[in-house]
Amino acid sequence: MKATFKGRVIIGGSVTGRAVVSSASFNTLATYTRSAITHSRTAVCYDKDNRDLYKKVISGKIICLPQTIGSTSGGLVIQAIAALGLAPLAFLFSEKIDSLAASGVLLADIWTGKRIVTIDRLGDEILKTVRDDDMLEISEDGTVMLM
Repeated sequence: MKATFKGRVIIGGSVTGRAVVSSASFNTLATYTRSAITHSRTAVCYDKDNRDLYKKVISGKIICLPQTIGSTSGGLVIQAIAALGLAPLAFLFSEKIDSLAASGVLLADIWTGKRIVTIDRLGDEILKTVRDDDMLEISEDGTVMLM
């Protein structure tokens, strides 16, 4: 184990997976719309303003970022990508979760039964330490371990 982080559980669960990391927030609508409209088998980040994630596959990954940004449709977009099977395994927020992402992960969990493990308040150190393709293990209590 290389590093451990502890945050606040928004949507609990235990998952292990590969990380994608952004030091900047991403716009959920810009990120996911193209993958949803084209009925893609994987979600690719199409938010051109996010240089860290642009054109990277993000479905089935653990996304580490400060927050999401965008219009009020952001929550519905997250719920929709979950319903389409394009969701990430988890969202790990360095900051307090924003209302757009919070509504999206809750809608996905309640309306579609698709759980996106979500932890916030992990601190800036997680974004400085974790790199793309690092293996992360998330525990029910909000502990994130870099393997």
